[in-house]
Amino acid sequence: MTDERRWYAGVDWASESHHVLLTDGDGRKIGEKIFKHGGEGLAEMAAWLMAMSGVAEPRQIHIAIEVPHGPVVETLIERSFKVHAINPKQMDRFRDRFTLAGAKDDSRDAEVMASALRTDPRCFRLLAVADPVVIELREWSRIAEDLGAERNRLTNRLREQLWRYFPAMLDLESDLGAEWLLDLWETAPTPHKAIRIREATVAKVLKRNRVRRFDAAHVLDVLRKPPVAGRRWNNRGRKRAYHDAHRAHPARQPATQGGASPT
Repeated sequence: MTDERRWYAGVDWASESHHVLLTDGDGRKIGEKIFKHGGEGLAEMAAWLMAMSGVAEPRQIHIAIEVPHGPVVETLIERSFKVHAINPKQMDRFRDRFTLAGAKDDSRDAEVMASALRTDPRCFRLLAVADPVVIELREWSRIAEDLGAERNRLTNRLREQLWRYFPAMLDLESDLGAEWLLDLWETAPTPHKAIRIREATVAKVLKRNRVRRFDAAHVLDVLRKPPVAGRRWNNRGRKRAYHDAHRAHPARQPATQGGASPT
């Protein structure tokens, strides 16, 4: 190496942009800039660090960041920068050196990381390129986690809608994302359809999804039953959907208040 000097940079990363601050080996600020997240923005960040420092080799620049992996880290390591990770909780302690207010400030956080890496390198972990299999596994794990969260959001929305106009469907299955229940819902999407659907049609749905917990007759009994006594029907749309569904089937109307059954 022709130049033994070192430069220190702090990267306050975010999902849309990254705030970068560069200092020299004595802690003097050399430059500061915000880069958009993405391939072009990250390439611009690497070029800016080289140009502002004037170094001959990227490994003379030591970069501090709060995440140990991700596109920013991988891009910088691939370009031979020395990337160091720090635990966010430990980062909070270093932040107290600059301010006690505790307010989030991207510029200050980038400065704190660059300064801490220069004065306390032992508190950081030098990162290296992970094995490709580990990177792939990490990405698949992240995708699975995102899909799980999205599934929960959608089933919660479905539960809310069914509660409004077809609460009987909720009595069949606690997991509203179950394939058989979604298949049944497509077959009988409303209480009115459930009144008119044939038992053989429901049996085909159960057989197609290999559901053996109950038979078609039980499913129809659940779907066609009136609301549980005491269940509140505050929403006008809920009442309308229920009464429309049972208007075509008077025999299943609930008993009158006096206890007499409809004739």
